[in-house]
Amino acid sequence: MEFGFSEEQRMLQDVARRIAREKIAPSAEYHDRTGEFPLENIRALGENGLMGIEVPAEYGGAAMDTVAYVLAMIEIAAADAAHSTILSVNNSLFCNGILSFGTEAQKQKYVRDIAEGREIGAFALTESQSGSDATAMRCRAIRQDDGSFLVNGKKSWITSGPVARYIVLFAVTDPGQGARGITAFLIDTAREGFHRGKTEPKMGIRASATCEIEFTDYRVRPDEVLGAEGQGFKIAMGVLDAGRIGIASQAIGIARAAYEATIAYVKERKAFGQPIGAFQMTQAKIADMKCKLDAALLLTLRAAWLKSQGQRFSTEASVAKLTASEAAMWITHQALQIHGGMGYSKELPVERYFRDAKITEIYEGTSEIQRLVIARNETGLR
Repeated sequence: MEFGFSEEQRMLQDVARRIAREKIAPSAEYHDRTGEFPLENIRALGENGLMGIEVPAEYGGAAMDTVAYVLAMIEIAAADAAHSTILSVNNSLFCNGILSFGTEAQKQKYVRDIAEGREIGAFALTESQSGSDATAMRCRAIRQDDGSFLVNGKKSWITSGPVARYIVLFAVTDPGQGARGITAFLIDTAREGFHRGKTEPKMGIRASATCEIEFTDYRVRPDEVLGAEGQGFKIAMGVLDAGRIGIASQAIGIARAAYEATIAYVKERKAFGQPIGAFQMTQAKIADMKCKLDAALLLTLRAAWLKSQGQRFSTEASVAKLTASEAAMWITHQALQIHGGMGYSKELPVERYFRDAKITEIYEGTSEIQRLVIARNETGLR
């Protein structure tokens, strides 16, 4: 594995860092407090190639690799995790699936506007009774005589659902086939039969709008099927493997922000006549924070590198996501503890880092699911 970064990767990282510092960080508290979707900032990310980092240039993307995506995600997440969530869904869950399984016409129609930041994409797999167990979904798509499908049902916890123009939807087309009876569809939310529910009042990543969506006799044309009929579960699992690299990167960005804030604080805050960073107990926490942060970064870069090389990366993506998300939760917890009462106050962003970190242990596969994936891949036992 090459530990150096190319000039192009560094340049994209610099662009992401500049936007993060100049536009996202100054507005992060406002967007967290109000829950307002940061459309202007997302447009800026799109205009600079960050909403389609791995998308080929012919479809409006930056034509970069997964390592560049990780570097950019970390910079955005360090400024505000909610922005990085939107970026992650567009890049990993929406564009990646269409690029991997879509037709040329589908790539031209659905990917370009998303990659350039003109529209927002979403990924609809979860339902109220089927989170980790995706095969338990109830949303149905019934084939009609003309080859189209009528979709009926609900999806829950859809990131960017309140603002998305296009959605990759997974629905049951053959209930008797289990995982092989699920099909992926491309949804235009401007069409009749699509409805949005209320925006969820989340604990963290509050500017990343999330809602329930519902379909009532929504008609999908034959050319809006993604991949082959019955291939939906395979598509979803493949996309989630890639998505876990994005969430690991997000967790690293959150953890890095909390760590850097802590380093600055322990140098300035004094107790008993000396900086609190001089106390051995504080130093032990700092050392452990640093070790966990570096381990998460290196494991995530390993998974990204493997994906960029076209090699298998499922286990490595789960290892990265599990390690990084639990490191982020631990590091933000320690950061808040070291900050004491000020860490509990909304005057400082540390409490936001703590709230934002928790979701990284939950979405795109909980920590429990990551452990199952890793163990099953290692043992071959199901």
